[in-house]
Amino acid sequence: MAELWPNVYVLAMKRAIIVHGWASNPEDGWFPWLKEKLEAQDIHVDIPAMPHPMIPTIADWVPALAKAADQIDHETIFVGHSIGCQTILRYLQTIDTPIQGVVFVAGFIKDLVLDPDEPKEIATPWLETPIQFEKLRAVIPRSIAIFSDNDRFVPLKENSESFSNLLGSTIVVDHGKKHFAGDQGIMELPSVLDAALKLFA
Repeated sequence: MAELWPNVYVLAMKRAIIVHGWASNPEDGWFPWLKEKLEAQDIHVDIPAMPHPMIPTIADWVPALAKAADQIDHETIFVGHSIGCQTILRYLQTIDTPIQGVVFVAGFIKDLVLDPDEPKEIATPWLETPIQFEKLRAVIPRSIAIFSDNDRFVPLKENSESFSNLLGSTIVVDHGKKHFAGDQGIMELPSVLDAALKLFA
């Protein structure tokens, strides 16, 4: 008897999850621009609003990202900005499913410079709580870390070496983009778009 139903192949949808940083939100800076550009390439984009962004904590941000990410697969990439990069790392070390890759923008590992009026007790857990890089290398096959040559918060040499050595990230250095923040006038970021599309290629 002939098979009544043809074989059905379910194709995974390309998906990007953008994670904003400290004191930011999904409508800030270059996030809406990147969302529009990626959606024009038939990539589904989520930008979750992280809880109490003025007081980011590992205990709240990582579960919030896990809930927003839900089902991820090999067609999923993450794009993080600043402490959003840390959030992505700390979430991905809890899963076993390899993804397509990550774009880190102004990410930091252990080297971060705070303004004098910024509370160090917020940043300290992010800087001192260990990250499981061996586990992460199995989940993140490719990553691109983008830095600015005049970011006063994220030291370029120390952090570019950390991402390269610990995750094997490709390093990209933009000129004069400061901390890539909306309040610094960064409303479009072609290097991030190029990196995201390269991960999907």
